[in-house]
Amino acid sequence: MNKVGSALIKELGPFAVFSIAAGAMISSGLFVLPGQAFAVGGPSIVFSYALAGLLMAPVTLSKIELATAMPKSGGSYFYIGRSLGPMAGTVAGIGNWLSIILKSAFALIGIGAMLTNWIEGINDQQIKYIALVAAVIFTALNLVSTKHTGRLQIVLVMAMIVILGAYILRATPSIEGERLFPFVSYGWRNTLLATGMVFISFGGLTKAVDVSEEVRDPARNIPLGLISAFLVVTILYVVVVFVTVGVVPAEELSGSFVPISLGARNTMGNVGPILIDLAAFFAFITTANAGILSAARSPMAMSRDGLLPERLSDTSKRFNTPHWSILLTAAVLTVLIAFLSIENLIKSASAVLLAIFVLDNLSVIIMRQSGIQNYRPSFRVPLYPWLQIAASIVYGVLILQMGLVPLLITCGFVMGALGWYFGYVGRRIMYESAFIHMVKRIVAKSIVRSDLEDELRHITLERYDVTHDRFDELLHHCAVIDLSGPLGARDAFKLISEALAKRNNMDPKHLYELFLAREKESSTVVQPGLAIPHVVVEGENVFDLLLLRSRAGITYSDLNQPVTTAFVLIGSSDERNFHLKALMHIAHIVQEPEFAARWDSATSAEALRDVVLLSTRPRH
Repeated sequence: MNKVGSALIKELGPFAVFSIAAGAMISSGLFVLPGQAFAVGGPSIVFSYALAGLLMAPVTLSKIELATAMPKSGGSYFYIGRSLGPMAGTVAGIGNWLSIILKSAFALIGIGAMLTNWIEGINDQQIKYIALVAAVIFTALNLVSTKHTGRLQIVLVMAMIVILGAYILRATPSIEGERLFPFVSYGWRNTLLATGMVFISFGGLTKAVDVSEEVRDPARNIPLGLISAFLVVTILYVVVVFVTVGVVPAEELSGSFVPISLGARNTMGNVGPILIDLAAFFAFITTANAGILSAARSPMAMSRDGLLPERLSDTSKRFNTPHWSILLTAAVLTVLIAFLSIENLIKSASAVLLAIFVLDNLSVIIMRQSGIQNYRPSFRVPLYPWLQIAASIVYGVLILQMGLVPLLITCGFVMGALGWYFGYVGRRIMYESAFIHMVKRIVAKSIVRSDLEDELRHITLERYDVTHDRFDELLHHCAVIDLSGPLGARDAFKLISEALAKRNNMDPKHLYELFLAREKESSTVVQPGLAIPHVVVEGENVFDLLLLRSRAGITYSDLNQPVTTAFVLIGSSDERNFHLKALMHIAHIVQEPEFAARWDSATSAEALRDVVLLSTRPRH
């Protein structure tokens, strides 16, 4: 077994991300729920599905931003914990885990329920047996390989989309316009109530972030996969529901548990319901499969931080999958299927998800306001922070509309999670969150460095799959000087010489004279505000680097703008080739579009080092 915190293999590409997200969405929310929603809102449920999709957009974008900055397993838990602290992370992690398990249990029972349309005489107990067998199969698949799981998602999701596309094309000519009017037949209040009912149909969209550590090139593939899934599935939902309302009589559609099958029967003959039932069967499979895949990553991530026993973060030496976390998830899943009625628990899971969505939006606000320099998402939510604030208010209203029982169960869950935190976690682990960092900056301006900076630096380098080269090693250990007041060139060279001489056992006076002589030959100011002083020193295998920032500027001459940034190099003659490579690396670094802004805003010497280390220069 790999040790705690060992990395997972990055096997998932953009199609796998798309399929995991879409597969977790297209389920009972499309094949069962439209009939129930029609009984509440009438034809206006077409608008309800569109509005629900629109309301999912803010949290989807927030999750994408956070996941591209912190692509780690257990996504929701990880970035909520790093943003708001381990207490909020504990609530989010357990809540996210349980809500996905509940939805997966519902999907697995749905597999058994769909078989009742094909095989006569199946009773409720046999449906549970079928669901338990399916749970064992998907657990085994997830234990063997994430890659194969992703491939299965791609195949099944594509099959679903093809079948639903065929239904749309065949049924559209049969739409009867009068069935869509009066559009708001039950009033706008009922339309909004129906929106609350169908909102959770979109909840699976964000589950792909829970496996973001296993995504290749997450900076590109997470946004690409999630946004494409959101657009495709939202359009598919709205169009399928529109067509179904237009081809099925209201008295048949209202309250039906097989609304899409009714539409297919009315427009595609006997083969129609078979194809739709097959698509529904695929939908339940993908929801359950994606659920086990993503749910297992929450306890794994929590274990890495000490919030759960450390064994849950172990990965299989043979398959590189978090086997203990998967087995725990499967055990809870099978207990729910075998012993619990999940109708109210599914509603409670919806309320828990909405609460987590509020924390997601708050996390984006905290991360941006914290001033943590190494928070570097490749995607940033537009309309910040008003989009997050408005969405959180709407989510809060939807939580209150869930009903008393789900609300009480949700409150009970939150109290239980807090009890676990104070009883087990609080005394064992504490890490500094972005919220604490932000408070420290407000209270004491001199407290600017956070351990989270180092963690985010490591995550960013891991995100870009950076293999450290010699220049990176040099940067890790080089001297850094951060000056606030104005300085002349001679005084600056004295400081530089003293720092480098001490590190390399040299005479500071001799080194100072070398810098002056080099400057007299030709100025080392290479562009306004930037200098690269470099000299050849005696000895062999000698090479060192010093980073210098002068906020007020170093005056080289009256002809040059004061220097605020300096990369200082010393090296023996046998290091001439690496000296040229170092100059090339520096050129790449300073030419990055955001280098100057990040360099100027860095709050400490270590922050300056991070600016250079996190550059996207080519590594060799």
